[in-house]
Amino acid sequence: MLMRIKIGLVLLAVIFCSMANTRVYNPCDKDATAETRWLYSSMQRLIGAGVIFGHHDDLAYGVGWRGDAGRSDVKSVTGSYPALYGWDASGIELGHDKDINGIPFETQRQYIEDVYNRGGINTFCWHLNNPVNGKTAWDTTKNTVGQLLPGGACHHDWIDRLDKLAAYLKTLKGKDGEPIPILFRPFHELTGSWFWWGKDECNPEDFKALWRFTVNYLRDKKKLHNLLIVYSVGDNFRNEADFMERYPGDDYVDVVGFDTYCGNDITQFKITLNLQLAITQKMTAQHHKLAAIAETGYEGIPRSDWWTNDLMPVVSKYPISYMMLWRNGNPNHYYVPYPGQNSEADFKAMADSYRTMFQNRITRLSIYGNK
Repeated sequence: MLMRIKIGLVLLAVIFCSMANTRVYNPCDKDATAETRWLYSSMQRLIGAGVIFGHHDDLAYGVGWRGDAGRSDVKSVTGSYPALYGWDASGIELGHDKDINGIPFETQRQYIEDVYNRGGINTFCWHLNNPVNGKTAWDTTKNTVGQLLPGGACHHDWIDRLDKLAAYLKTLKGKDGEPIPILFRPFHELTGSWFWWGKDECNPEDFKALWRFTVNYLRDKKKLHNLLIVYSVGDNFRNEADFMERYPGDDYVDVVGFDTYCGNDITQFKITLNLQLAITQKMTAQHHKLAAIAETGYEGIPRSDWWTNDLMPVVSKYPISYMMLWRNGNPNHYYVPYPGQNSEADFKAMADSYRTMFQNRITRLSIYGNK
């Protein structure tokens, strides 16, 4: 135990040294709040100190439970919460009181405040319904995006949805009333064709125009200066052209990443992940952005050593800021282990290896400054 503490202190000293000597870039929002700037700077300085580990809906439910105060499948296995927590804004734009996964927005707000107050990071995706026809995010009706642009038939409907989203985001406050920084990941998996904003559902120029309008509206019109914008493609890109075809420009993006999932062919997963990370690394270096695996996982985690033998040997080769595992929805749909699950010991070994950063490590680093 004493040796472990000594190693931890040495690594912490190395992290602080690295943080002091890393060149950092500013958020794309020139008026970003002090806490948001601190977070973005801290995430850049932590590159190489361990990949920030995240989990979607971590505090809200897990395998065999829902709404238990303080509970987390990640914490039950590792002894620590994740460092990054994913949430979904879907439903807020329609005035619903719960998100797409049944979490009351009042409860979600409290989770977000708790995460921030203990020094964790919050990120949002947005599986919003198609504003043109009211169908789900997975509706693939073509040319929806064009109708949401200025002059389009449903532009005012889009503004109404942005207004409702902005009103909710403005309620997310720290103890002193400061806006809580949020990693906002709109229109995710944009290179796929399973959402109404997908590659086959709109042309690149319309997509980029909607992205820019959305960011400008939230940032400049609604004065939300606590957002770091995440550009996250799907797992079907294989070259730089695929990755950047719909990139809206450096003034509208802070984090560049992708969503990718492991299937039954583990060897192919590792080959593809290597390629995806290499492309992402090149793009972030050229554009001075953070790199992330915005969503990943292996449903059911049937391999007992997947974490240390398959995932981390690839991820650890690249300067990735964070990776977020998908949610633990039910016994047939989960992406991190729970007590007694097949990969529990391996997951804990990964968490203890200092190749990753969980809440227990990141809290000590004051990533928001002296708030």
